Parts: sequence; C-alpha cells; structure tokens
Amino acid sequence: MLFIAIPVIILYSCGTPATTNTKPALQPDSLRYKVAAIAADVKGTVGVAMKVLETGDTFSYNGNAHLPMQSTFKFPLAMYILHQVDSGKLSLQQKVHISEQEMDQDTYSPISEIYDGAIDMPIDSLLRYSVSHSDNIACDMLFKAGGGTDKVNDYIHSLGVTGIAIKANEEAMHKDWPTQYTNWCEPKAMVLLLEIFYNKKALSDTSNALLWQLMVNCNTGPDRIRGLLPKGTIVADKTGTGGSKDGITSATNDLGIIVLPNGKHLAIIVFVSDSKADKVVREATIAKIAKAAYDNYGTTP
Repeated sequence: MLFIAIPVIILYSCGTPATTNTKPALQPDSLRYKVAAIAADVKGTVGVAMKVLETGDTFSYNGNAHLPMQSTFKFPLAMYILHQVDSGKLSLQQKVHISEQEMDQDTYSPISEIYDGAIDMPIDSLLRYSVSHSDNIACDMLFKAGGGTDKVNDYIHSLGVTGIAIKANEEAMHKDWPTQYTNWCEPKAMVLLLEIFYNKKALSDTSNALLWQLMVNCNTGPDRIRGLLPKGTIVADKTGTGGSKDGITSATNDLGIIVLPNGKHLAIIVFVSDSKADKVVREATIAKIAKAAYDNYGTTP
C-alpha cells in the first residue's frame, strides 16, 4: 500500500498570541502611572515606598534602590536614643556637653543661632532640635551620647531592618561629597522601620508618643509631603536635604506617616536623588506623589 505524506498546515489567527511577554499598559488613573509621570520631571532618581499600616496595601517605585538619606537618618537615630532611654542607659533629662568648638561649625543649626559658646543641653531638647528642627549639631550630640553611628546602625539592623546603613554623622558628611552616600536606605526598608515604630514594636508607649509628636511638629520641608495635602491633615515626618555640586543636588527627601481621611495611616517615603532639577520641582515631586497616594488610599474603606 502506498502512503503519501500530507503536510500539516497550522493556521494562526491574526489576533493576540496565547502567550506574550508584553507588559500591560499602565492605566492613566493608576497610582503607578501617576508616580512615573511625576518622577519624570526631576532628571534624577526617585525612590518611593508606601504602606497602609492597617491593611498592608503596599506600593514601591525604585523601592530597593540605595539612596542617600541625609537628615532623614535623624528618625532612626531618635528611635535608638529613645530605646536607650527605655533601657535606662540614658535619660531625657541627662545633659550633654556641647563644646565651643562643636558649636562653632558651618552647618545648619538653630541651636548655634540661639546660644553663644559652650552649653550643656538635656537629651529631650537635643531630640526636639534634631527631629523637629533638623539641627545638625543636636544630631551629632545625640550620636555622641549614644556611642556613635555604629551603635545606631546595629540597633536598626537588630529590628530586622537591614536595608539601611548609618555610617557617618553630620560633621563627617560635610567634610567631603562622597561620604553622604555611605548613609543610605532602601525606601522599602524605611517603610518597614516606620511600621515598626507606628505599631510600637520597638519603643515604650511614652517614647513612641514623644517621637510621634516631634515628627508632627517637624517645621522643615513644608512643601514636600505636606505641600498639597488638605489643610489640617496630620503628618508625622522627617525631611532630609543634601547639597549641590556641578548642578546636581544629592538628596531632597521626606519620610513620614500620613493620617488619611478614612482614619487609616499611610507610611510613605519619597526620596529624590542626584537630581538636576531645581528646588521647586524637586519638592513639588514629593508633594504630588504624596497627594496622589493620599487620593488613592484615603477614600477606600
């Protein structure tokens, strides 16, 4: 019997293949679309991480990038100092000596504008100046009282937050440009630290309440996270700002917790790093992203 091989012809439709590697297009009303569009203006790197602390809803955009913290590291520093207070190793009334040489630095410091010469200042005042007013001298006096940057770094890591590195104090960061980059965090890691703080997993109720109020009273960077939120919105935040070199600003940062209109709490980090944009654009980037997040998460039940 004669067998004739008949070629098999497989017909493909002109429609979409069954499998494809093409990512779905972002919807213009999605939070990711909005964040990406806002971030495009800064001519640098934007790192964002968010978490609704009651529901666990999360969002990140360059959330694993290692970005310079600048003064946002005063938040984990304050947590460490208050942990030392809770442990009985320090007290809020304990005074720290600030020498005339330590006071006489070319750095941002409301303390040095108020006081002239050496002074002794209690730790609770140093915390207030460092967190609420971002005073660099107060910050370094807290590092001195607590035993140095390594102690703070080790404490934060002991909480399970390893995506943060604290290696240099303010004085060291001001000595040369590269040193500031040794203090970095991943935005997602900082959100985790905010969550630990908010859920009172590290500090006593008294220390938690104190740090919360110090952050609510933060008077730096009003045009950042707080900038476009409705008047009266409660925000507990800590800003950080780097210098500029060759037209590039190293860091324009803000981190904090927003009390949403639905009663939930949004931990949010927005870091603008190595940007060629001017200050208005950098700060507006943070404000617009915070507002987009507020609108996205603030009305859901």
